[in-house]
Amino acid sequence: MFVHCVRNLKNYQFESCTILVKIITHAIVFQVVNYAFFAIIGLIALGFSFASVYAHTTVEVAPYEIEVGWQDEPPVVGLLNAITIHVREPGDVEGVSTGITSAFKKLEASVVSGGASKVLDINVDPRPGHYYAKIIPTKTGSLQVELKGEINGVQIDTVIPIEDVESTSILDFPPTSSSSSGQEVTALKNAVTSLQKDISSIKAQGVVTNTDSDGGATYNFAVFGLSLGAAGVILAIIAMVRRK
Repeated sequence: MFVHCVRNLKNYQFESCTILVKIITHAIVFQVVNYAFFAIIGLIALGFSFASVYAHTTVEVAPYEIEVGWQDEPPVVGLLNAITIHVREPGDVEGVSTGITSAFKKLEASVVSGGASKVLDINVDPRPGHYYAKIIPTKTGSLQVELKGEINGVQIDTVIPIEDVESTSILDFPPTSSSSSGQEVTALKNAVTSLQKDISSIKAQGVVTNTDSDGGATYNFAVFGLSLGAAGVILAIIAMVRRK
């Protein structure tokens, strides 16, 4: 009887261990599947972000869709290009839309760069709902298109970002040492000057460097911030070099 009980106890322990191993195994597999799932989602999102670098931007102002972008992408400073605007109204069938003619009868489009703006001279494309305005970008950086007015009684007041203007270095061949943009160099000089001023300011305030005090913590955060700024400047220089 005693031997029988011992055997039953061993069998019970063995079965318990087996169940525990299965539970742990399933938990590990579930965790790995989760990691793989999120990794795939991340890669898909990253892929979409790369795919949309040169894509046009579309906004919805019910019942219309307005798509804005460059005619030639990427846009390059100093080269003739055109900002294209497509105004359409989605139909009952998905993927089918109707171009809106005479959309700029009471609608004005301006291109904005920093604090400067310019009213665009809108031209009508032969395709219904398609419009364009010729432009020569004079500096690198981001631009926005501002639309104000109305389309068939629908009020429009929106700002749409478009793709950044690139320097000619992306087209230059063979590369030359003088192909870098003077504006980029100026921006880097300003960043370095700003960092130097921040360092001088910290020194002038005589911040205590003892990490056990509040002053030490402030000093550490200040140094950390300056380090990030310096790293940004270095990355910008590396990017400029790699683009040559």
